[in-house]
Amino acid sequence: MLANLTPFLIHWATLALGLWVCSHVFKGIRFDGVGALVISALLLGLANAVVRPLLVFLTLPLTLITFGLFLLVINALVLMLVAKLVNGFYLSGFWTAFWASIFMSLLSLVLGAFVLGGTPEFIIETGPRAGSTWL
Repeated sequence: MLANLTPFLIHWATLALGLWVCSHVFKGIRFDGVGALVISALLLGLANAVVRPLLVFLTLPLTLITFGLFLLVINALVLMLVAKLVNGFYLSGFWTAFWASIFMSLLSLVLGAFVLGGTPEFIIETGPRAGSTWL
């Protein structure tokens, strides 16, 4: 159980740190407090796991026509969705969300490389390891 919790918390902290840095880099992003920042990071992770793949699937022809550049628009739309859902998270418009989502992607890549030991990916184990019992 704790093996699954640690990568989740690292990812959540990376998202929260990325949102916090974005709020200082871009004038159009603002948080009322730490609570709004933490909830926004949690909801952004959930939206990236559930809503974003659905949007990617639904807009696959458009994504293929634009050689994948429409994925940047999807990232901005997901960030705008989170801003609409969380009280205390303010986003001034689409272009702010567009550039902030690109900035957050790059920042998450760099932070993930440092935090996770040089690899920006991690694996969440869903079953018992070989030779062990699952309690």
